[in-house]
Parts: sequence; structure tokens; C-alpha cells
Amino acid sequence: MAGGFTVRTDLALENQESFHQKHVEVRGVVVEKYTKEDAEIQTTMVKIETENGARAMGKPIGTYITLESPNLSMPEETHLQEIAQALAMEIRKLLPAQKDMEIMVVGLGNHNVTPDALGPMVVENLKMSRHIVREYGRESMENPHMTLMSGLIPGVMAQTGMESLEIIRGVVQETKPDAVIVIDALAARSMKRLSRTIQVTDTGINPGSGVGNHRNGIHEDSLGVPVIGIGVPTVVDAATIVHDALEHMLQVLEEKEKAEFLDELLSPGLHTMFVTPKDVDEVIARVSLVLANAIKLALTV
Repeated sequence: MAGGFTVRTDLALENQESFHQKHVEVRGVVVEKYTKEDAEIQTTMVKIETENGARAMGKPIGTYITLESPNLSMPEETHLQEIAQALAMEIRKLLPAQKDMEIMVVGLGNHNVTPDALGPMVVENLKMSRHIVREYGRESMENPHMTLMSGLIPGVMAQTGMESLEIIRGVVQETKPDAVIVIDALAARSMKRLSRTIQVTDTGINPGSGVGNHRNGIHEDSLGVPVIGIGVPTVVDAATIVHDALEHMLQVLEEKEKAEFLDELLSPGLHTMFVTPKDVDEVIARVSLVLANAIKLALTV
């Protein structure tokens, strides 16, 4: 951050890294890293344990698990299956520990805007079972103990005239799932994390927060049941890209001079623009399958 420049990111890991780069330790925040070298997957758990940590990080108290792998951006089936398995393990850790659960999967986003279509596409790639079991009983399932699943694509306010939370809360109150899994596209601080990073958290999701369009939060307090948020960054703030490029060129200036120069140069209009990879159609299709497979594996007893 330089002067008035604000980094926009939905990833708790990137917030934590910004403190680490400044050699600042945030009390109430615990970080654990582990790597699965054979699959090239690095997993980082950022656990915010106190209100002080939450204020410093700008995130609610809870657990944020980030999986990073360059293989997520490659169409290699073996690698994608390994990532799905690793993600399934992390999802299981956050799910309620009970048998015969019923889970509702919610796909946030706009299907007509490709970088924002991740949530709806994940739901479309899942096989819903709630209606089958209610009609024919658990004996109709290949695995009678498999978690029942229902799905919802609430759309966006411009399409429905309603907050996503209003729609989801109404369905939750009617169908009474044991937990909700919410999928959404996120914004990242770093270009290298686009479509190569998955964040899983037990704090839910704030729709539109990545692009500065804050909507009502979808979390346990607002729905009355545990909420797991899963997101993949698909966009980066254009101002961040320009800032990083110029900051590298201006290393010769004093810190204060550099901050003032960047603040003057970065026009407010840049903060309303977002950059996404040119192959975003292919990326979203691939990543949505990985997330859908991970959810299936996580819910298979």
C-alpha cells in the first residue's frame, strides 16, 4: 500500500502476506503451511482467532484455507483430480461432523458474465439428490449414507431485484439443510493467483466484495446454519496492476515521493476496471469441474 492506494483482495492469505512483507506480526492470527510436493499443491491455513486479528486483517474471525497450484490452470486430468481430492479433504474439515447430512450448494454470480459465472457452473456440474431420496428413499441411492444435496443459483440483483441473501435465506428456512456451501468468484491482489488459487473458509462469503460491490453477507449468523465459502480469484483490480508496474520503475525515489506520485497518477476510474485472463472461458469451465468434483468427494461418506 502506498499513500491512499488500497489493495483489493478477497484472499485472507494475501492480507496476511502484506503484513509479513512489512515484518509486522498480527496478534490473534495463526498461519500454517504445508506442501504436497508430488502434486505441486501448497496449502496455507490462516486462522483469525481474536477481534484484534479480525480488525487488522479486515476479515471475520474464522479459518481460511488456501490451496495454490499451477496445475489448476492446466487441462491435465490427473493433476486436476489430485487438486479436487486435496480440496475435498479441506472441505470435510469444515463440515459439521454428523451422519446423514443434507447440504445445499449455492452458486453465486452472473452466468452471463464469464469471470463471474463460476458459482452457477459449479452447481450445474453437480448431481442433486435431495428430491430423489424424498421420492424414493435412501435405498434408491448407490450409497445410502451419502449426503443429500440440493442446489440453488440465486442470480444477481440486476436480474432478480432481490439480494442473494434474501433468496437463499428463504430457501434455507423452507428446506432446512444442515449446512450451506457457497461458491463465488473472487478478486486477487496478484496476477499469478488468478485461476490457480482456491480459498475455503467457514466464514461464508460477501457477494460482490471483490469488485467493490458489497452485498449482504452470507454466513452462519445470517442463515442460521453453518456456511462454508469456496472461491477462486478470476479478476485483478486494474489499478493494482498499474501500481505494481510503476512502483517497480520508481524504486529510485524516496518512499514518500513515490507514494505521492502514485496517488496522483492512479485515477479513480482505474478502481472500477478489472482484468481477467483472455482464456477465462476455458478456465472457468475447467475450475468449475474441479470444485464440483471436490464437493462430490467431500460429501461421499
